[in-house]
Amino acid sequence: MTNVIKYQDEIEYQPPQPPVRDILGGAGTYSALGARLFSPPPLSNSVGWIIDKGSDFPEALEDLISSWETSVLIRPTPERLTTRGWNGYDEHQNRAFRYMTPKKRLTAEDLTPTLLASRSFHLICSPTRCRELVTEIRARRSGLTSADGSPLPRPIFIWEPVPDLCTPDELLNCTNTLPLIDIISPNHSELAGFMGDSGLDPETGEISTKAIERACEQLLGSMPLQSFAIVVRAGEKGCYLARNGGRKRKVPGKQPKRKKPSALLHGGLQPDTDMEALFAGLLQDPEGMVAREEIEVDPGVERWLPAYHAGSPERVVDPTGGGNTFLGALAVALARGKTLEEAAAWGSVAASFAIEQVGTPILGKAEDSTEEGKEGGETWNGVRVDDRFEEFKNRLAFTS
Repeated sequence: MTNVIKYQDEIEYQPPQPPVRDILGGAGTYSALGARLFSPPPLSNSVGWIIDKGSDFPEALEDLISSWETSVLIRPTPERLTTRGWNGYDEHQNRAFRYMTPKKRLTAEDLTPTLLASRSFHLICSPTRCRELVTEIRARRSGLTSADGSPLPRPIFIWEPVPDLCTPDELLNCTNTLPLIDIISPNHSELAGFMGDSGLDPETGEISTKAIERACEQLLGSMPLQSFAIVVRAGEKGCYLARNGGRKRKVPGKQPKRKKPSALLHGGLQPDTDMEALFAGLLQDPEGMVAREEIEVDPGVERWLPAYHAGSPERVVDPTGGGNTFLGALAVALARGKTLEEAAAWGSVAASFAIEQVGTPILGKAEDSTEEGKEGGETWNGVRVDDRFEEFKNRLAFTS
């Protein structure tokens, strides 16, 4: 479930392509779209988001949103105009953005108990605001329980930093935020901004994959004892995944534990000292018990995944919203227990649907669908999401 706010877009291109207006848009909308693409009914009800509908909100857009069958919360605000954003693209597809009407900030207090119980949260904000939101959301969730009365599981926090504050002056605030979240996902330009770099290859002017890898290594190195991942969205280069590894404890099995000799718990080294057990001291239980079989080394992740349309750039009609759609699918995949790599593949496939046209993709029904409500019975832009994902997974040689 993704909790977001939406606004309408106006998009202005380079001549002679005419501008478009009243397009369903906004980071929150595209994030919800990413989650919805992999959530056919009735699973679509698990996608939660918020719309503050101003006095000028077009009825056609409300009908379009309703057709997605999500758990959207539409709040009429007739005293104000709907938040609108303007997007402008230059000849190199660099995007400029500004608000055309005052934005309405979404806070933790806006979230209903159902939205608060979400398994994942996608936050688009400054480092300081991210820390505030995570703290507030955790505090408000503390008294909530699952349907069976058990405590809510720990949610997944995915932070997308706002471009204006991706600067070297904010780098310390960024690293102070990392311990509170699970994933930070800037695009290549935003990541480079934190490092005081352009992120471009000086010879070709293209996105520099080496600069991305170097910046990720520096961020991970700055927080060696924290567990978090970096997912860098790099346009036509795809996405880069970086996660620090470390030692973690396996789920206890039937293997018997063995007690460490007291000499290994206190005192100096002995000729027969079990060094592996000694350095696994952080994994001891209160009785000083440790089992070699329970120690597992996580090597971490360093991997590039290609963009789905990397081999066919002509399929990319409008990149607006592609990154947010990616993160919406990434969030829902992680909430359903997928690995970081497979979740990123979900994101890449979801983004491919978002950028094939101006605005959002068209929802339809497969002509050969005979099982109403079954996964695969619906299409987006005439294609089953599962079919596209299976093709992409085979391309990546995934085994999961």
